[in-house]
Amino acid sequence: MSEISFAEALNAAMRDSMRENPDVVVYGEDVGQLGGVFRVTDGLTAEFGEQRCFDTPIAESGIVGTAIGMAMHGARPVVEMQFDAFAYPAFEQVVSHAAKLRNRTRGSVTLPLVIRIPYGGAVGAVEHHSDSSEGYYAHTPGLTVVTPATVADAYSMLRASIAHPDPVVFLEPKRLYRSTATMSLPVTTEELDRAVVRREGRDVTLLCYGPTVDTALATADAAMADGYDVEVVDLRSLTPFDDATVTASVRKTGRAVVTHEAPSFAGYGAEVAARVTEHCFHYLEAPVLRVAGYDAPYPPPLLERYYLPTVDRLRTALSRLQWESQWTENDPSPLRVAAAAPHAANQDSGVVA
Repeated sequence: MSEISFAEALNAAMRDSMRENPDVVVYGEDVGQLGGVFRVTDGLTAEFGEQRCFDTPIAESGIVGTAIGMAMHGARPVVEMQFDAFAYPAFEQVVSHAAKLRNRTRGSVTLPLVIRIPYGGAVGAVEHHSDSSEGYYAHTPGLTVVTPATVADAYSMLRASIAHPDPVVFLEPKRLYRSTATMSLPVTTEELDRAVVRREGRDVTLLCYGPTVDTALATADAAMADGYDVEVVDLRSLTPFDDATVTASVRKTGRAVVTHEAPSFAGYGAEVAARVTEHCFHYLEAPVLRVAGYDAPYPPPLLERYYLPTVDRLRTALSRLQWESQWTENDPSPLRVAAAAPHAANQDSGVVA
C-alpha cells in the first residue's frame, strides 16, 4: 500500500498496458521527454523509447488522424489532447471518422483508440483551458465517453479503455490530477459502462461525474444538518449510460439532482434528467433539478468559484426539492397524486385511475 496520485495512476495504467502489449503507443504534444503538461506520461519515453512514446507537432487534427490510421493497421494508440478546448481542431476527425468507421465498414474495421482529454475547471486557468466539452462527444454515436473520479478508477478505467475495441474519449478532470489515495496497484479492471453508488442515502439521489463527484459527496455530508440523507451516484460512463443503476437509485429515493460543470442549457444533465423522468415518472416526488455551470463562457480565475457548482448551490437545490415535494403532496391533480405515490399498485401501467 502506498499513496498514489490520480496522475500517477493514469501513468501506471499506460505503463502496464505498454508492458503487456507492444502495440500500445502513446503520443501527443510534449508527452515525451517533458512527460506532458501535467506530467501524466512522465518516464514512459525513458522506459519504452521514442518509438512508443513521442512528441508531435502542435496539430491536434494530425494527432487524431494518424491515430485512426495506426489503429486501422493494428496499433493501439493512446493520444493526449493537451487541454480540453485544444481538442476542437481534431473534432472533425473524431466525430466524422473515428466514431463512424466501424459502422461505415459494417463492422469489418475496428478502432482501438483512446483520446485522453484533460477537462474542467477549478485550477485557476482561463477559457480554452477549462472547458467541459463532454456533451459534444456524448452526443456522437460510435464513441464511448468515460470520466473517472477516483484514483482507483483512473487506473482501472484507463486500462479498460486501452483494451477496448472501439474509440474511447477518456476525460480526465484536471482538478483531480494531484488528488491522492492510499492503495496498491494494479487494481481490478472494471467494465466501462457501469455507474457506482459512492454513498448510500434514502431521501434524494445526487447524480454526478468526474470533477463534481467530490463536490457531491461534500454536499451529502453537509446536507445531513439540513435533514437530508443523500445518495451519491457517480455515472463514470457518459455513453453508454447505465440506466439500471441510476433508475434503481431514483426509484428508491423519489428525488434527483444532476450536477456538472458544463453550462446548463442543452448540457449532458438535460439528457440525464430526461432519462430519469422517462424511467421514474411515477416514482418522482418532485421535478428533476440541474445544478451546472452558467450559460456563459468560462470566467477568469478569480471568478470561477462563482461559476462552478458548489456545495451551497447544491444544498439550495435540495431545499427546493423539499418544497416541490410538499407542493406535490398538496396538489389534488391525479397525475401529481400518482407521482407522489411511488408504491401505488398501478405505478408502472401509465394509467391513473
